[in-house]
Amino acid sequence: MNANDLRSVQAPLKEHYREAPQAALITLRAQGRIGEGVSCKIETGKALVVAGLHPATGGSGLAACSDDMLLEALVACAGVTLKAMATALGIELRDASVQAKGDLDFRGTLGLSKEVTVGFQSIRLQFDLDTDATQEQLATPLRLTERYCVVYQTIAHPPALVVTRKRVTA
Repeated sequence: MNANDLRSVQAPLKEHYREAPQAALITLRAQGRIGEGVSCKIETGKALVVAGLHPATGGSGLAACSDDMLLEALVACAGVTLKAMATALGIELRDASVQAKGDLDFRGTLGLSKEVTVGFQSIRLQFDLDTDATQEQLATPLRLTERYCVVYQTIAHPPALVVTRKRVTA
């Protein structure tokens, strides 16, 4: 896909959203069901993923870890956004890799210390780019990636989170 192809695909969507802003508000969904042992089966739309405890909390390591999945979602979103931004700007990327590393202190999630944060203490996102573009040319798509990557922005600026409970009886 080149810049013109991307524009031609996105132009009608942008025009529609300008004319009908409410059409741009879409509710995405994720669904899971608890499974055997300590696991949750997630329907990704493409495959069924079984998530379980991380080995640092007693898991076997055979199930996906939701913490890893968060980093994977960040990498996926940042990679797609970077490619879209570079394409729109006419910057050729022969190859690019994206890596996310996050630091967790599992004493928090195991309830061993109230002083330890539950969740990531820090996350580092790295782009390795094979391109002839200069650092100055790359600054724009990288800046735009940070601005328009949904997962990046969600982590950087957490949305309001509402939890509801519904008791279901068989």
